[in-house]
Amino acid sequence: MKQKTGNAFVNAFAGLSHFFRHERNGRIQAVLGVITVALAAFLQVSPTEWILILICTGSVLSLEMLNSGLEKLCDLVQPGFDPIIKTIKDVAAGAVLWTSIISAVIALIIFLPKIIDYL
Repeated sequence: MKQKTGNAFVNAFAGLSHFFRHERNGRIQAVLGVITVALAAFLQVSPTEWILILICTGSVLSLEMLNSGLEKLCDLVQPGFDPIIKTIKDVAAGAVLWTSIISAVIALIIFLPKIIDYL
């Protein structure tokens, strides 16, 4: 059954709302994203640097959302311990961690010279 476009947006915003209200890691990542964006504004990064910062921030938050959804699906499918489910959850969490590490390195490359110049 095809969903109306308006309903798709309502459902997507409901998912965002649920994520930020109920997922601790999501709130942590969101706060780090806001701090990063504020620092970028303060340091007056270039348009290219803005694009990189926004891609990194969006990627980390998006992967955290997918990880949270996948964990809930795994818990629904297999409420008890299962080694395959554990691997699925671990790999999804690893994707978030890897993207976070790469994003932090990119942030250091962008921000560190600007902070040194500012001091």
